[in-house]
Amino acid sequence: MGKKIKKIGVMTSGGDAPGMNAAIRAVVRACSYYNVECVGVYRGYQGLIEGDFVELKARSVSNIINLGGTILKSARSKEFMTKEGRKKAHENLINAQIDALVLIGGDGTFTGGMVFNEEYNFPCIGVPGTIDNDIFGTNYTIGYDTALNTVVEVIDKIRDTASSHNRLFFVEVMGRDAGFIALNAGVGAGAEEILIPEEDLGLDRLLESLKRSKRSGKSSSIVVVAEGDKIGKNVFELANYVEANLPQYEVRVSVLGHMQRGGSPSCFDRVLASRLGVRSVELLLDGKTNLMVGLVNNNIVTTDLEHAVKGHHEINKELLRVSDIMSI
Repeated sequence: MGKKIKKIGVMTSGGDAPGMNAAIRAVVRACSYYNVECVGVYRGYQGLIEGDFVELKARSVSNIINLGGTILKSARSKEFMTKEGRKKAHENLINAQIDALVLIGGDGTFTGGMVFNEEYNFPCIGVPGTIDNDIFGTNYTIGYDTALNTVVEVIDKIRDTASSHNRLFFVEVMGRDAGFIALNAGVGAGAEEILIPEEDLGLDRLLESLKRSKRSGKSSSIVVVAEGDKIGKNVFELANYVEANLPQYEVRVSVLGHMQRGGSPSCFDRVLASRLGVRSVELLLDGKTNLMVGLVNNNIVTTDLEHAVKGHHEINKELLRVSDIMSI
């Protein structure tokens, strides 16, 4: 039986995602509900090393559920990757009498927590916050739904211009290692083609698909490209290749970039963050550690941090099939 949890630290790490503030709010208010102290850690693991802590009470997190980004800031810490850095972090936690941590972030965040728990037996619970939706053990990560809606809204606007000028647009979205945003946003926005890291469409098939679209009477097309797609070295090279081989198309490129991370979180992300944040506190109070909370079939579940990091979240093959049918 571990020692009684009296004070919980909460931090955000890695890339920011809409809904992180809602998760912070949920952790703080769950702590207040269960009469446990809560401490915010600024700038992720770097803040742990520097002892950059702030006491958080229920009223400290008023009016943040609607805010994008993270009030606790986020940073990547090379120093935490060293034993010396982790030793400093542990000393600061002990000095601040913090008994456990809630880690809001992605696989890099969870890897750090896993190593820290292994070295110091320090209780950690992970909450998946990343727009990429690439974490094993949950159907949805915090921020993914908002990012999808942002991308679809932007593509809708781009289509207006594409239709007006009979242009082919390549729209690059985030997803260096996973095509969840590209696939779902592409289907939702009616893209003619969707290029993702998990499926190698190939240049010949892409050209044939665009020719078929032209023959069917389409005067403009949208191709959604995940940044990790391997067909070309980058989206600009891909666009140049298509323009050289299909001169009937006037090709343009739009890279959406970091706008996908920002903005007020959707209702879905706010509710998801609230559910996962509350459960993370309850797990720590129940003596659990080294777990990630997630949502599967609308139920809150837990997964070992190691499985969350090393597991593979499969792309939806049915959605790929639907995408092919819709592009006719």
